Amino acid sequence: GCAVTNPMINTLFLPELREMIREGDERGLQEFCTALHPARTADFMEGLTDDEAWQVLNHAEIAVREEIFTYFDSDRQQTLLASENRGQVAELVAALAADDRVDILAGLDSEVLQDILSRIPADERRDYLRLSQYPEGTAGAVMTTEVAKLGESLTVRAALDELARIAESVETIYYLYVVDDEDHLRGIVSARQLVAGMKRPDTPLSELMDRNVVTATPMEDQEDVANKVARLDLLAIPVVDGQQRMLGIITHDDVIDVMRDEATEDAHRIAAVDPLDESYLKTHIVTLSWKRGIWLVILFVAALLTALALEQYETRLKEWTWLALFIPLVISSGGNSGSQSATLIITALTRGHVTLQDWWRVIWRELLMGLLLGTGLAILGFLVAWMFRSVPTVTHALVIPITLLLVVVSGTLSGSILPLVFQRLGLDPAMMSNPFVAGIVDILGILIYMNVAIWILS
Repeated sequence: GCAVTNPMINTLFLPELREMIREGDERGLQEFCTALHPARTADFMEGLTDDEAWQVLNHAEIAVREEIFTYFDSDRQQTLLASENRGQVAELVAALAADDRVDILAGLDSEVLQDILSRIPADERRDYLRLSQYPEGTAGAVMTTEVAKLGESLTVRAALDELARIAESVETIYYLYVVDDEDHLRGIVSARQLVAGMKRPDTPLSELMDRNVVTATPMEDQEDVANKVARLDLLAIPVVDGQQRMLGIITHDDVIDVMRDEATEDAHRIAAVDPLDESYLKTHIVTLSWKRGIWLVILFVAALLTALALEQYETRLKEWTWLALFIPLVISSGGNSGSQSATLIITALTRGHVTLQDWWRVIWRELLMGLLLGTGLAILGFLVAWMFRSVPTVTHALVIPITLLLVVVSGTLSGSILPLVFQRLGLDPAMMSNPFVAGIVDILGILIYMNVAIWILS
């Protein structure tokens, strides 16, 4: 199994695969397409040219061809669709799952797209046009319309017969959705329930189904839907309109993709990088520089404000030169505590563990946490300051622990409050990145430090 993903073994096998292509070895190429999992077959084909890969694909049955194609990287998919025989391309596009079809066709040139759409069956074309209307990031943009729907008047025996008929054309049969004549969702029956129901094969689905169905709406945020599916351990979730009519489903594999994309986006934001639209290596260096640079400029301004704050106390620093020794200690303690709080709160908001209604509990907990952590660091800070020969007296040394306590409390409160404020404004709380929080707390740290020094030493 591991050998398939080994580049050296792939390279050794490529001459044999190319030889089969040159000789037109149909049987060998058919066996190659079906012998392994489609993902591994796609791995083996990485070293082929696009034209060679297309020739290999065309030796597979359409269902297998479609599966292998979905595991190609997006660049190869776009190139093949735009450059190969349009009739064969249209056959492949028509076989794709509805949600995959929308994603794959999204990057094509409009002229190529229209040509392909004109060649696929009317049902698939209408399906594509309907799904492509939903904005990126919504439930409608990731749902599929290939759903196992059964009439509520069907008996268990008739439902199994119907399921056998439609099984090949639907995305999943884990859940079977029971609808009325106008496609309103009435309930849900699992495949397990249906098989177990054969003890009484004449039982109508209306008696067997679960009427308490968790649903999503097409304009609902895909991250909210993914959290709902993860929290309730669902394999799929139906998408319905305002009248409870079935529009499609979002399956667990799509949910995994959504959660992975959202986690990546949050990680980028927390690190003060504008989220990338493509992978790191596929993002142009100018685009990558812009996405990083714009945040670096913002953080530069924050650091400049810290320098301006220090400038206001230049005279005091000349008088008490030893204070400069502890500036890094003070601002790093505040920035680090603020970053910790921001990360915890952003993660909790993302996973639904904290809501805006919990704001008071969050602030209270972070205040207590700041006092506990600040007290611990204050004790360490006092011992360190007392040991420094540059610090004249014990009274002078008290500046450090008092500052550390106040700065850490400020950091925990800032790191917890700012993500909540962003959430309240309808913005992504992850935009309140760790460096941004640290920059704010740095300014607070300098102000607190110098004012504590003036209060004690004057």
